[in-house]
Amino acid sequence: MEAVVTVTVLSSQLIIILGSILLSAVIYSIANIYGISVFLAPIKKLIEAYKKRKNDKIISFEDFEKLIRKAGYAYDPVQDIFYSVINAWQRRFGYCRFYDEMATHCSMIIDCEPFYFEYKGKNWLIEVWKGQYGMTTGCEIGIYSTEGPIVKLPGGFNATLYKSAGDDEMLYMSAILRKNGHILFTRTDYHWWLTGFILGEFSEPEELSVDCSIYFPDEAMLDAFVDAMKKAGYKEDEIAVSELRVSFTFDKPRTPQPITRIPQIAKLHQRKNKILCDLYKEITKDCPTMEDKINAIHQNYPQLFADILSIGKTRNIYKKRKSKKLLKDQQSNGSNSNDLYEEA
Repeated sequence: MEAVVTVTVLSSQLIIILGSILLSAVIYSIANIYGISVFLAPIKKLIEAYKKRKNDKIISFEDFEKLIRKAGYAYDPVQDIFYSVINAWQRRFGYCRFYDEMATHCSMIIDCEPFYFEYKGKNWLIEVWKGQYGMTTGCEIGIYSTEGPIVKLPGGFNATLYKSAGDDEMLYMSAILRKNGHILFTRTDYHWWLTGFILGEFSEPEELSVDCSIYFPDEAMLDAFVDAMKKAGYKEDEIAVSELRVSFTFDKPRTPQPITRIPQIAKLHQRKNKILCDLYKEITKDCPTMEDKINAIHQNYPQLFADILSIGKTRNIYKKRKSKKLLKDQQSNGSNSNDLYEEA
């Protein structure tokens, strides 16, 4: 039976969430009174500022790949996508629900589906995401666990800090991302964080679906995961089991989404994301290769180039430290995850 610690004081992250909701309400009120154009004007000015900055330096694709790898990703020229590497810097930060709560305010409008279960004395989490990550459309499957208790805040909010799966805990997974039924890309790997992102592609989360397959080491872990799926709201006929493989499609989320993802605020961020995606396509429309595209951006829009390096989940998601109260709770119950919360 899982141990649960209920925290009865407000953590710094909860205060951030409440503050975000209040800020969102203010922005929503302004948008209702003055219209959405009041928020689009600064974006248009930003793009004009991009145009005024020039850079004559040509960057080699090898140097670009080094920058991308430093950001935690690599490039697949066959599918023209970016994906996370095994030892990405994100790995040391693990996972906490607060990351999802921060996503909208980092222009990441994404659906998430967490599956919680117990296996071999640990509390596990396998989560799937899909949606618009700034200037990219993408998806993720992540594997995390903790030996500590489940930390609950008032209202049942899961504030547990999970560690990223170790090398001996990684699973063989595949993800097929579809947009309105059409395949965008396929990712298959032995990983702890399987991802894929298409630069310049704009999508609404509801347009996307992910066909997921996960291979488990034994029946005990498979059964625990299937039970977690059922608790999350998946029906028997939506879960396909073949030997040690579980397959399912993540389309419409069955679990509650982040409370900070207020539709009106998400819409504002999506307007910005689309403007930047359209700008990227306009700049690179005559560029046959990714190297040509990158140099067109790097030379004419250096600031946009910097934005491109923020593929997928950015450092802003991980910047907030865990509250001392929650950290103390987990340390006292055997968790060694405090080193994961260094400043990004």
